[in-house]
Amino acid sequence: MSFPNIFFYLFCMVSLSIKKCENQEKEGSNSEDSGKIRNDNQKRNEICQKTKQPKLKTESEKPFSCVTCGKSFTIKSSLVVHMKIHLDEKPFSCTRCEKTFTSKVNLTDHMRIHTGQKPFLCGTCGKGFYRKSILTGHMRIHTGEIENFFFCENCGKMFSQKNHLTSHMWTHTNEKPFSCGTCGKGFREKRYLNYHMRTHTGEKPFSCGTCGKSFHQKKNVTSHMRTHRDEKAFSCAFCGKSCGYQSNLSSHMRIHTDEKPFSCETCGKSFRYKNSLTRHLRTHTGEKPFLCGTCGKSFSYRSNLTTHMRIHTDERPFSCKTCGKGFRLNSHLTVHLKTHVGQTAKSDPQAPRHSVT
Repeated sequence: MSFPNIFFYLFCMVSLSIKKCENQEKEGSNSEDSGKIRNDNQKRNEICQKTKQPKLKTESEKPFSCVTCGKSFTIKSSLVVHMKIHLDEKPFSCTRCEKTFTSKVNLTDHMRIHTGQKPFLCGTCGKGFYRKSILTGHMRIHTGEIENFFFCENCGKMFSQKNHLTSHMWTHTNEKPFSCGTCGKGFREKRYLNYHMRTHTGEKPFSCGTCGKSFHQKKNVTSHMRTHRDEKAFSCAFCGKSCGYQSNLSSHMRIHTDEKPFSCETCGKSFRYKNSLTRHLRTHTGEKPFLCGTCGKSFSYRSNLTTHMRIHTDERPFSCKTCGKGFRLNSHLTVHLKTHVGQTAKSDPQAPRHSVT
């Protein structure tokens, strides 16, 4: 029996016990032998009162566990909030800068940046902060715990170089000074713009030494290498599928839960994954970020560009097993196969007919 079922069963039993005690106490007051029954009811009432008293949960009583990281919680609502971290779900949005958060508390703290409210004051210098944890970090400057560090007064993060702090401050202002000349997308740091430009140019300078597969960024090669080492430490509790990363497992779990946390603000359609929403948005914006380097034609999806490039390269990866003729698209091969089905039927009336879809 699962914990929720056990809890529900115990709750019903306790409720019935309390109700029975109350009914017996009421019946006792109308009985002729009220003295004896009153004494019996007094004892029962003491038991009922003990049953009614709320029992404090101990640290070990945390029945709601996260299937991703194993962290446990005493109440289900805490687990629900925690799961948003793994699912990258941030349903609470700031109306001023569109920044999103996992909880309403974090949004409330963030709003103080816009309103200028700083309720947490430093007792030494009188400086105010919008979050208590930032005040705690600030106090370390006065105590001498930290020296030669640059302190962010918005979130409390510390940096060893001033230019790192400057770049970090853009996360609070939502400023993105580096823009892509092709699609207009903005970035907080120039290195991120450089990474992004490779999606347009098709440049993949980082290659896997085992299979030769290329990637836009070095970190993607590191992730890819796990497929060769078969490092899959995270398993799905529903189907047993193993994943190399915790984030991949969290994304996979949405197949079982049918959760679709990413919604289109234009049409309301929801998606399981953020990249699926990104691709969908192009149907509304008309954005075509994938450019053909040969003829200049642009496409909304990378797969469409890949298919288009076969016109220039004359690549025909889909071949007919009967006559050997090649095709650029699988759909063209499917149409072609129907011609062989008809020929087989004419040459051999006894040959079975196979439907081709």
